[in-house]
Amino acid sequence: MSKWYEKAGDYSDVVISTRIRLARNILKYPFPCKMNSAMKREVIGDIKAALAKPEFKSYNFSCLDGENANIIQLKSLVERHLVSPDFVNPDKFKTVFLSQNSDISIMVNEEDHIRLQAMKEGLALEDTYSAADEIDSKLDESLTFAFNEQLGYLTQCPTNLGTGMRASIMLHLPALKKCGMIEKISSSLIKLGLTMRGIYGEGTEPKGDIYQISNQVTLGISEKIALKNLNDITLQIITQERNCRKELAKNVQVVDNISRSVGVLKTAKVLNNDEFMKLISKVRLGLSIGVIKGISYDVINEITVKSQPFMLMQAAKEELTPIKLDQKRAELMNEEFRKVEVL
Repeated sequence: MSKWYEKAGDYSDVVISTRIRLARNILKYPFPCKMNSAMKREVIGDIKAALAKPEFKSYNFSCLDGENANIIQLKSLVERHLVSPDFVNPDKFKTVFLSQNSDISIMVNEEDHIRLQAMKEGLALEDTYSAADEIDSKLDESLTFAFNEQLGYLTQCPTNLGTGMRASIMLHLPALKKCGMIEKISSSLIKLGLTMRGIYGEGTEPKGDIYQISNQVTLGISEKIALKNLNDITLQIITQERNCRKELAKNVQVVDNISRSVGVLKTAKVLNNDEFMKLISKVRLGLSIGVIKGISYDVINEITVKSQPFMLMQAAKEELTPIKLDQKRAELMNEEFRKVEVL
């Protein structure tokens, strides 16, 4: 069964993925910052029991707890965007439940009792929200979430009060970056109640010209309106990016750079992650403007994730030295780019 990062969806030339994250807390427990070890264990037990019910059978959830998981397993989940970077901080009372095809993850005892996340490829806000909302409703029936008629869902951090929802779109914006438009767009988004962040969300830097755009406002606004706002703005950014790409396609230096990037990926013997992210960004751009063939967006999405350090270690089933990582990454690219042609 294909994972979300092994596929390409709508607007795949610009949009990599859509994520919906819901913050929820169980009414009968205090917020995580006030819980003792016994309470944290009880929360995990309650959620595990709820997910064992027949209505969740089709998701085939697996459980990975912080006590038994190793750092490679946990950090590879971050690289697949299945858990937050904060989730990896050592804590034996943290647990994550993952659906069979990795489109649903449920983080337990992070900042809130539950961080429910749904992921889909491409621009798919409505479908992704529906997937998250279905599980959210079923869990609420079993667990009873903390909710106030005026404040909405109660969360440990006040900035999540209300819907408790963060909707995010992951975008590849090399043309807007090269045209010097990213800072202007980022400033404009703040005024619209949105924010632009790096590849792994809050506090992370963009790599490979990949950015995340998310809603900031959760209080005093419905999920439907928040999703519509994000969708409308994303479509505008897609149009701007595509227009800038048309101009870049006329630039012989840009096309030459794309050609050279394909050459390096075909023949490199060692390839560090920073260099790889820059090169694969140029390849994705080259595919979108029609100057390369022999590779698709779904393959680019897949190898971008599978070339990350802890994903390579997970595949190798051992910890790898930096030079071994760079060699493994280069070998993977040599194979994937064997049939790629520059037009």
